[in-house]
Amino acid sequence: MSRLILHGPLRVPRLMTHLRILQPGVTAALAAALLFGAGTPLAKLLLRELGPFLLAGLFYLGSGIGLSVFRWLKGAAPLRLTRGEASWLAGAVLAGGVAGPILLMSGLAGMPASGASLLLNAEGVLTALLAWIVFKENVDRRIALGMTAIAGGAVILSWPAEAHFAGSAPALLILAACLAWAIDNNLTRKLALADAGWIAALKGLAAGTVNLGLALALGERLPAWPITLAAMGVGFLAYGVSLVLFIIGLRHLGTARTGAYFSIAPFFGALLALAGGEALTPGLAFAGVLMGIGIWLHLTERHAHVHAHEPLEHTHEHSHDDHHQHGHDFPVTAGVRHTHAHRHEPMTHSHPHFPDAHHQGHRH
Repeated sequence: MSRLILHGPLRVPRLMTHLRILQPGVTAALAAALLFGAGTPLAKLLLRELGPFLLAGLFYLGSGIGLSVFRWLKGAAPLRLTRGEASWLAGAVLAGGVAGPILLMSGLAGMPASGASLLLNAEGVLTALLAWIVFKENVDRRIALGMTAIAGGAVILSWPAEAHFAGSAPALLILAACLAWAIDNNLTRKLALADAGWIAALKGLAAGTVNLGLALALGERLPAWPITLAAMGVGFLAYGVSLVLFIIGLRHLGTARTGAYFSIAPFFGALLALAGGEALTPGLAFAGVLMGIGIWLHLTERHAHVHAHEPLEHTHEHSHDDHHQHGHDFPVTAGVRHTHAHRHEPMTHSHPHFPDAHHQGHRH
């Protein structure tokens, strides 16, 4: 998830049966997009006082520090990762928190923001392609068409009056940054059952340190404390809380679908700009229609077939549902979510599902 901002009717019961709007992954992904999109107009205001390097660093640090403090106040237990999970997390932090910002800043140094803002739309597409091709996440024509419509709307929203790309080398660096964030998104998917707040806090601290270091190396200086705290506060909500919700979306929906919902963030930012007095343009209206079609295609997806679950052992918060029928050595109240290591026995059944942690790798 890139974090630098540059510029005859159906009856209701039947409709709600087919729409997935109340699915927790959908609501989390849309809420993540809303928070991130809301940061756009605020970032534009802060860019009057701060350079993009410094602003990105403060956003990330606000995210990491804010989430760390929140977890400390809540008394959250430290996260214990297996060796395999630690490798996924290290890869995600290096790709999204280190490589992505450095590649982006290197590209921006040789390219106007008008061209870069268009190229940054590649992140959502690359995220989906990696999920589908490399990580074998399920995709059908409906989901692919929805992703195409949402990505098209994002391109329209970011299309400037005149785009300048300034050669192939800077453009390739921007696209490489998008690929780094796409890798980050797919690797984070492997950790989606873990504590989302801890993962988001660590990624925020890592990316904040890198971006702030880049800013100071380029001669930028911290502003007055009120502006610094304001930037970190925006970062906590638009980057930190948003990333926690994004990870929850990954947990329930898989990478490509979560990335598609999150791609409407620029539209939420544009709507807030309208509320602030900006004019409604034909481009914004057309982008809204395209994104609406894409979201509708995703919300009305119904993927169900007979599938087999292989034996699986892992640890995550859960309640006892069709996929969690196991005994305990300690008392558990029915319906209460709890966390412990547990084993999934082989099972074959049919029901509507998403490519979540319990539905990966089966045949279609």
